[in-house]
Amino acid sequence: MNRFEQNRPVAPMQQSRVAIKSEATGRGAIAIDWTPLALVPLLAIAVLPFIGSASTWLTLTVAGLAMGMIIFIIASGLTLVFGLMDVLNFGHGVFIALGAFVATSVLGAMSDWTGSAALWRNLVAVLPAMAVAMLVAGAVGLAFERLIVRPVYGQHLKQILITMGGMIIGEELIKVIWGPQQIPLPLPEAMRGAWLVGEAAVEKYRVLAVGVGLAVFALLAWTLARTKLGLLIRAGVQDREIVESLGYGVRRLFVGVFVAGSALAGLGGVMWGLYQQNVVPQMGAQVNVLIFIVIIIGGLGSTGGALIGALLVGLMANYTGFLLPKVALFSNIALMVAILLWRPQGVYPVANR
Repeated sequence: MNRFEQNRPVAPMQQSRVAIKSEATGRGAIAIDWTPLALVPLLAIAVLPFIGSASTWLTLTVAGLAMGMIIFIIASGLTLVFGLMDVLNFGHGVFIALGAFVATSVLGAMSDWTGSAALWRNLVAVLPAMAVAMLVAGAVGLAFERLIVRPVYGQHLKQILITMGGMIIGEELIKVIWGPQQIPLPLPEAMRGAWLVGEAAVEKYRVLAVGVGLAVFALLAWTLARTKLGLLIRAGVQDREIVESLGYGVRRLFVGVFVAGSALAGLGGVMWGLYQQNVVPQMGAQVNVLIFIVIIIGGLGSTGGALIGALLVGLMANYTGFLLPKVALFSNIALMVAILLWRPQGVYPVANR
């Protein structure tokens, strides 16, 4: 390129293409605020003297991390939908319950596999149950977006009202299909019990939940930050007109985000149902409070913030449940208030919200 070409002005369309290509190649350092990352280990270390026993502390910590990871899987879908689509979906809980009930049907039909002591046979049953739950929740999420959410884009108050109504209808439909009673969802045989680490008992399923949660976070972070699809979605949030002028369908991308968020809620429902070892039609509404606490702590729309918020919520629930059972009922609300007093927009606020 000669010096005349270097000084030639760049058209707005070319500037947009250059910006997208530059971001896709990962050029430019991104400053990371490391302070919120220290909150989880600081909380764990701070309660150790109050618990006294190292083995009890380890058991509670692993249980809290597992609970937090399951909550993150559930909340990550809602975080995506709000952060990228600006949609307050208070009906998110219906996808959680739907995923859990679908898992009861799939696992119930594979009792020979779930009753085996071999882990690989259990996984042959659990993995298809997760896949089917995600597919069903994603399909219902597509219908939910078209029929309920699409008419109220950009209208937050109406979104809250109509999505809550959609959740109530969804719960009633679940009762029609599976009945209103509580249904047991026992853990597969090889996932029951615990490993002994010294004097601490670390439950097998909780370790699996931590692994699944980390895998989901890694996949989301990689997709949003390192792929063309994630780049187009983020660019569509910032400047929809420019992205559409380049020939990309932003509406289809956003519908895909809503379906993905619904599918993640279905996966989280399977994990939560196995965690509780039973399912009820109202389980989604029961978890909704924790979900919104998590995304508020994390910063509305922040995936990394949702992970930190979920881990803090899980640890706080387990620690206070052991130390101060009467305080456990509102401990997470107190945690949220403390975080918001420190950072009013959450630990990782999303810019331009």
